[in-house]
Amino acid sequence: MSGIRIGVIGAGNMGADHVATLHRHVSGAEVTLVADIDKERAASVAGTVPGARATDDAYAVIDDPEVDAVVIASHDTTHADLSVAAVRAGKPVLCEKPLAPTLEECVRVVREERRAGGGLISLGFMRRFDPAHTQLKSAVSAGECGSPLLVRCVSRGVSSAPGCTDELSITGSAIHEFDTVPWLLDSPVTEVSWHAPRSTAAVSGFRDPQLILLRTADGALTTVEVFLNARYGYDIRCEVVGEHGTVALTHPARIVADSARARSSGYPADWRPRFADAYRLELQAWTDAVRSGAASPMATARDGLVASAVAGAVIASMEDGGKTIPVQVPEV
Repeated sequence: MSGIRIGVIGAGNMGADHVATLHRHVSGAEVTLVADIDKERAASVAGTVPGARATDDAYAVIDDPEVDAVVIASHDTTHADLSVAAVRAGKPVLCEKPLAPTLEECVRVVREERRAGGGLISLGFMRRFDPAHTQLKSAVSAGECGSPLLVRCVSRGVSSAPGCTDELSITGSAIHEFDTVPWLLDSPVTEVSWHAPRSTAAVSGFRDPQLILLRTADGALTTVEVFLNARYGYDIRCEVVGEHGTVALTHPARIVADSARARSSGYPADWRPRFADAYRLELQAWTDAVRSGAASPMATARDGLVASAVAGAVIASMEDGGKTIPVQVPEV
């Protein structure tokens, strides 16, 4: 196949960013159709790509004969139904995380994909393609710090999205760590617990920050801090503490400023500058796999199911006063 004609569902921040990356930075990809429930927004995003069309019907993207593969970047509640529709149409799909908001929906998606022969769904856990995270994984795998004992993860943002809840903080943000930690350690999460201090005065209606403990099958213990309203900037950290050393991500700022006897560096306002390389590399890898017919190197639908099983256990812990909850991944 000479080039992949891609339809993008969702023209919000994530979808618009994917359209721009596919058009400007991914070889062999052509965005042909953009969908959003707000057709004007879809048209505005489609207008950045010569020849791309716009629609307010997500299923029209999947059914369109000029679309070979689909990117789903719409609201989390639409992911399951759209993924199933794409699978039934026989079209490769890159679905943004989470695979679905509930474990039951994830099971349905995985079953549908397996009925279709498997391998059609790739999940957007882009940290697997982030150069810093891949280097961290290589260092851990090479034993540079010895056998991992502790992992400390921090995920902070400037402000939460409107309507955020305790559960959305878990399924929309912390779920990245629920994939990253077992990927880094090559060991699944076996039990979890949820905790929170008093909430920041910056928001009301949900608890922020949250602290989540993950225990993996290798015996390592991970702390995951999620603070969506940290205000000072978008900040992702990860440190692995091993038997004879540590390895950690460094601050990704590319410049420092020296002035008035002080040195400073800035933080990005959101995820886009921090993970621009990760998204570009992820989209290129997915496009290359679709073009060649090779297996996708991305996270699979089952990986999404496993991460959602961890998220479900964390929510159960939250609802039960921070009790330690075992992770149970459904058989599919």
